[in-house]
Amino acid sequence: MQILVLGSAAGGGFPQWNCHCTNCKGLRDGTIKATARTQSSIAVSPNGKDWVLINASPDIRQQINQSPQLWPEQGSRGTNIRAAILTDSQIDHTTGLLTLREGLPLEVYCSDVVYEDLSTVFPVFNLLEHWHGGLKFNAIDTEKRPPFSVKGVEDIVFEPVIIESNAPPYSRYRDKVVDGNNIGLKIIDKSTGKYLFYLPGIVESNAEVEAILAEASCVLIDGTLWLDDEMIALGVGKKLGSEMGHMPVNGEFGTVALLNKFPIDRKILIHINNTNPILNEESEQHQFVLDNGVEIATDGMEITI
Repeated sequence: MQILVLGSAAGGGFPQWNCHCTNCKGLRDGTIKATARTQSSIAVSPNGKDWVLINASPDIRQQINQSPQLWPEQGSRGTNIRAAILTDSQIDHTTGLLTLREGLPLEVYCSDVVYEDLSTVFPVFNLLEHWHGGLKFNAIDTEKRPPFSVKGVEDIVFEPVIIESNAPPYSRYRDKVVDGNNIGLKIIDKSTGKYLFYLPGIVESNAEVEAILAEASCVLIDGTLWLDDEMIALGVGKKLGSEMGHMPVNGEFGTVALLNKFPIDRKILIHINNTNPILNEESEQHQFVLDNGVEIATDGMEITI
């Protein structure tokens, strides 16, 4: 199975257009060693030809144009993207669906509550009904949670995993989450049985998450913030990362400590906020992550398991 990291930053990207934090300023003026990143989404394929998009970043047009694997190959127009799966209804994971309007219809898999958000308060499905057949909703059952495959990409199996996080600020489920507001994905290569565990937003681990981590070949996990109070301390926000649904990278209950429990072949942080000091490649925090055997995702990263 091939995994392509299309975007590796959290919402706003890096540098964020209106941010003057040390990282964003440093990247712009060349005073820190860092790499620009777009907002997070990935794609997976069993053969390098048929791809499933997981989350649709606002930067999806740029991401596709930078990824030859996704370029159209036949006819005057087309796409190698066979479907999209949404792990939540966050703005930075769904707005890109609007950009894909020229390539509709598109099969979209998400939970009922994510579909509710995206057909009411943020009505992406409704807006695109008039474009070439629109978005075709396929429900991910977050109660019984059966595995599912995407038509045309049957060699990969997706299993939804309920995770602890939060719903978007616009959602009626904000701070009142229910199963299905946020899912992780266990993404299995049927030919080998190996799997990727994709967790771009998680605030707290649990027994099920850790059982899946224990056998994973690769994990792409929430790397949003270094510290829970990072955005407050820097004066760029008023909420803790945990209030927004994110586990910090550092600390006893952070992602690095969690990953250290398991012999996973590839441990990779993704969805990295522009304030996170790990983006500075010469920082102590960046080196700490690498010293613990954890990688830091970059746009265009290719992974094979």
